[in-house]
Amino acid sequence: MTHRIAIIGAGHVGATAAYALMLRALVREIVLIDANQELAEAEAADLADADALARPARIWAGDYADAASAGIAVLTAGAATHGDESRLSVASRSAAIVEQCVASLMDNGFDGILLVAANPVDLMAQVALRASGLPPERVIGTGTLLDSARLRQTLAERFDVAPSAVEGFVLGEHGDSEVAVFSTIRVGGLPLDTFAAAEPPLDRAAIATEVREAGYRIATGKGYTSFGIATAIVRICEAVLRDERSVLPVSTMPADDSGFGGTYMSLPCLVGAGGIERQVLPELTDEERDALKRSSKALEDAMEGMKRDSA
Repeated sequence: MTHRIAIIGAGHVGATAAYALMLRALVREIVLIDANQELAEAEAADLADADALARPARIWAGDYADAASAGIAVLTAGAATHGDESRLSVASRSAAIVEQCVASLMDNGFDGILLVAANPVDLMAQVALRASGLPPERVIGTGTLLDSARLRQTLAERFDVAPSAVEGFVLGEHGDSEVAVFSTIRVGGLPLDTFAAAEPPLDRAAIATEVREAGYRIATGKGYTSFGIATAIVRICEAVLRDERSVLPVSTMPADDSGFGGTYMSLPCLVGAGGIERQVLPELTDEERDALKRSSKALEDAMEGMKRDSA
């Protein structure tokens, strides 16, 4: 594992991820790559100014040849949603961008971990898998890591505890069919129903909706999201670079025996230096399993639609 991370796409998410990586002092080198070279150079210069007041790192605007020796390439380039567009609605536009970026990356000999954050992230991670020829364990989508953090934060506020005291997952699509898996939730190590026995009943459907729509609310107010997803990117990079073998809900190809089809979706995965070391599927209620199958089917249908659009 080298001490260089390449970020492809110097827009809001890419630049914010670079800033967060710099502050965490995870790597010695961060290279920004963008079709708009002037933008990449400006963001790199601004980051370098900040770095002078932080821990030393080399930050510059480069090209795909610079990415070849990176341990991790983070792909944020893709089509942005506008207005009330869903993440899935921009799939075809994003796919063309992702394919071009990944082809350029691989043509220059990249052989590290490919971390995809472009939306719709599940489909774009699968597009990147196909375009790269890398094994599935080394092509990871940011998936529902951020959604799961939002669920933990929401419950922490309800119970007046620290978010770190709450465990639990949102799984499936990072989008409208995602599933808040309440059976996985633990608060202070206790199952949710046990911890909340003396509390007023939770409106689980309302909480799931609040979590699912959080990104849209942020984008409506500021035009895009950046800080949350950038921090999710950094968290996955940490797990890889430090070989943490942490369990994170990230987008991956479901195992053959999972029952969830053959399209990338978020499942709990053991993440370490090799990327996804294994999938760690929790025990699910029948209702949760059925909901995840519907989420998988929605992604499969979207993938087929995207293929028809590009034909």
